[in-house]
Amino acid sequence: MLRTLKIAVPGIALLIGLFLQTCVAEEALRYVPVVDGDWWNVADNPDLGPLTGANQQPVDFAVWQAADSTFQLWSCIRGIKGPGKSRLFHRWEAKNVTDTHWKPMGIAMQADPSVGEETNGLQAPHVIKDGDRYLMFYGSWDHICLAVGTDGKTFERVLNSEGKSSLFGSSLHNPRDPMVIKYGDLYVCYYCAHEAKDDKTDRPKSAVFCRATTDLKNWSEEWIVSRGGSVYNVGYWHGGDTECPFVQVIDGQYVFFRTQRYKPGPQNTQYCSDNPFDFGVDSDKYMVGSLPIAAPEVIKVGNQYYIFAVKPELDGIRAAKLRFDKKSFPKEQK
Repeated sequence: MLRTLKIAVPGIALLIGLFLQTCVAEEALRYVPVVDGDWWNVADNPDLGPLTGANQQPVDFAVWQAADSTFQLWSCIRGIKGPGKSRLFHRWEAKNVTDTHWKPMGIAMQADPSVGEETNGLQAPHVIKDGDRYLMFYGSWDHICLAVGTDGKTFERVLNSEGKSSLFGSSLHNPRDPMVIKYGDLYVCYYCAHEAKDDKTDRPKSAVFCRATTDLKNWSEEWIVSRGGSVYNVGYWHGGDTECPFVQVIDGQYVFFRTQRYKPGPQNTQYCSDNPFDFGVDSDKYMVGSLPIAAPEVIKVGNQYYIFAVKPELDGIRAAKLRFDKKSFPKEQK
């Protein structure tokens, strides 16, 4: 059957069609991501000059192709010298996606407390090309924010009516790791956040949330698209079992990457659903695989997919070719 979900935002009602079909077949074909070959080195731990920290780490990042066809990589570097949350964005550039040791281009962006951002609290950039402009979504520790550019290299913050960079926050703590896809006329933003504490395990519970908008200003209320399942609490820090959500759209299916652990032993679990608003809540019904990687981003160049991930020792970024195989999985009755 077709269910219509009404999402109220100021001045507009968004009607999202959710295809929740009654399943008759016993099996379903779903896409499974497979690393296709060896990894190569893309970026090392950067020199930040006087801000270089003894234990700094490149973590959540974004990869895209700029207007001049060069490939851009921006990573959150955590553990820098400085007050606050000790994070900023650093940039690398390459002529070809398969190049090794991309050229470091220096510090790309730092938090701006005057527009409501936490001091040195920038987290997890994500960039999409939208017509003739580039949209960079990022976290400012307590909010998800947006910056816009036309060349794919420089970005200007979009401020709200209060002169702040916040698009929206969350009902939980530390909303971060935004990732955006287009679904018809909607911009759909996935992000994670966590509770203060889980009384049973003394670790915060977390979830991957979603909001939608047509104008990048008026966002829907948040709802959960992924949480729990067999990988619940595998993460070791602040609800880490739902970090770094990433969605790849393939032939009407949505492959969802969800990171549980960075180090030691990186772990990322993948799910494949026909519904971009449901990847399983306290359920493994859409799970299709697991990879020993953390914080992946996928890009497609020509007919080839590439996957980027942080290095196992958190001292840089690596890349490999990626393919998606179709495999048969049990199909639940709904």
